[in-house]
Amino acid sequence: MQRINLLSPRLANQIAAGEVVERPASVVKELLENSLDAGATQLDIEVEQGGVRRIKIRDNGTGIVKEDLSLALSRHATSKIVTLDDLEAVRTLGFRGEALASISSVSRMHLTSLAQGEAEAWRVEAEGKEMNTAIRPASHPQGTTIDVRDLFFNTPARRKFLRTEKTEFSHLEEVVKRLALSRYDVGFRLSHNSKQVYDLRPVTDQLHAEHRLANLLGKKFIENALTIDVEAAGLRLWGWIGLPTFSRSQADLQYFFVNGRVVKDKLVGHAVRQAYRDVLYNGRHPTFVLYLELDPATVDVNVHPTKHEVRFRDGRLVHDFLFSRIHKAIADVRPEAEGERSNASAWLPSDSVPQELVMVEQGALPLVSQRSSGADWMKQPSKAIDSGQITSQLNGMRQLSDYAQNYTENQYEEVDPETGEVRIIKSSAPVENDGAFGADTYSNPSFEVKEGGYQAIPPLGFAIAQLHGVYILSESESGMILVDMHAAHERIVYERMKQSFYDKTIASQPLLVPINVSVSQSEADLVEENGDVFLAFGFKVERTGLESVMVREVPIILIKADVENLVRDVVSDLATNGVSDLIEVRANELMATMSCHGAVRANRRLTIAEMNSLLRDMEITERSGQCNHGRPTWTQMTMSDLDKLFLRGR
Repeated sequence: MQRINLLSPRLANQIAAGEVVERPASVVKELLENSLDAGATQLDIEVEQGGVRRIKIRDNGTGIVKEDLSLALSRHATSKIVTLDDLEAVRTLGFRGEALASISSVSRMHLTSLAQGEAEAWRVEAEGKEMNTAIRPASHPQGTTIDVRDLFFNTPARRKFLRTEKTEFSHLEEVVKRLALSRYDVGFRLSHNSKQVYDLRPVTDQLHAEHRLANLLGKKFIENALTIDVEAAGLRLWGWIGLPTFSRSQADLQYFFVNGRVVKDKLVGHAVRQAYRDVLYNGRHPTFVLYLELDPATVDVNVHPTKHEVRFRDGRLVHDFLFSRIHKAIADVRPEAEGERSNASAWLPSDSVPQELVMVEQGALPLVSQRSSGADWMKQPSKAIDSGQITSQLNGMRQLSDYAQNYTENQYEEVDPETGEVRIIKSSAPVENDGAFGADTYSNPSFEVKEGGYQAIPPLGFAIAQLHGVYILSESESGMILVDMHAAHERIVYERMKQSFYDKTIASQPLLVPINVSVSQSEADLVEENGDVFLAFGFKVERTGLESVMVREVPIILIKADVENLVRDVVSDLATNGVSDLIEVRANELMATMSCHGAVRANRRLTIAEMNSLLRDMEITERSGQCNHGRPTWTQMTMSDLDKLFLRGR
């Protein structure tokens, strides 16, 4: 029988290095986190051969005093925690006291530092063979420089598992990118084989932060991202979320930070996927850079040696907060929000519009931006414009004369977007033309005149024609817009169906023969503890034994579903994520199918009034930029885009 032996410090450090130092990128992560914890505002990273040959990191932090240099390379030596209370509310990136010892055990390390307030710098050297240290005076500005050479030189088996230089550097670059995204107030310089890769200066405002994002993630991300900044229940979420149309085929543009620490958490991933569920095409992944701030005492970061995982004290609260806020931000993306980017703003005086036609019917709702910032075109101040200016502004808007074809002396047509039925809407007085826009021009009856006597041109403009019975061509202030009428109507019907479904008490139907489901004891406990999850969607599920539950009522909309498997899936979801939205998913899938079949079909000819009614509905419908399957519903080409296409001005 083998006797129990105490491991040598060297072997213990090398075992720890197997957890902490996986590749050169791991070394860079640990060292940069130490520098940030030391208050550094500038970090310079020099790398050779993907980090295998050399990694040199210099910072301008508080430094290390001479007496602590040797101790810094020892295991379980740290300045960041002292008591258990410190561990339960960690505010620093590092705290284990293993990184420097692990790195020095598998490399040749030189550490030079000048502590704040000290007059002389000192240097400590260590090699992985015996890990003996030697301290000598050195020349160095305030801060610390760590030079790591020949990584895994004394563990050749580990070195064999490293990939190519290009692959290793790509992992290392990703680490620098994540930390640069976590600390905008810190400058980062990265060079590889003497070639500069990044030179990021510290930033303190939104504009320059977005410049850093563009440098690290590409301009396309910023051009297709929404800003978010919300607080509730002691939680704050801020950052950028990509528009659904800017999805990716893989989850490679997703960065989530908890109190400045980048994490990959299942609960977080589930909440974000749930928020994007209704707007992403199958197999696509959302993009985001998000920061969650909360009391350090409510999150445990001491879960994994790499510190990539965390555990929330109240996971349900965090999940619901993330889902609800991201879900709302996506839902508020409407055509008027998109219109902000083109700065579309045109105004008509009310005296040119017959007041009798300015009415708000069910299919012609007011254009109110749902974004907190408000649309620019909604903020324009009222001002006097003579008829000559009006004629100039609206020159070429042929759709106004087209309206005359759809309106008689005192009535006009409106389409019911649910049934497709055309109904006649009567005005209280005859339509009159005051000649302000030339002969045979009429106002849009679905438009509301704003206070001050001016009428706004909407973000999606006015319909001009229907192309091949499939697309609506619209002329907006900034150019032209194409709308997929089936996809757009599908989303409108779907959102109205969901609103009706969730606003009312969900109708349930008792089962003549209740369904008995055999489960484990722990699963039965979950059902008993989460009965409200089922009741919220019209399910009545009761525990009937130690390892069995009974389904007595189901929502009418899911009466034909596979109830037993649905219950099992919900229980599994509860066990894995602490929450479940599978019942809602099934109900939404059914409503999405119903709305798809009920939406206006291709090759159906619409009148100008019907097309404009659809455009107005899109402007006030949540998630109207995508159909139920995640496809875009509309696109636009600005006058600038058209001029470039036809080489105008060259």
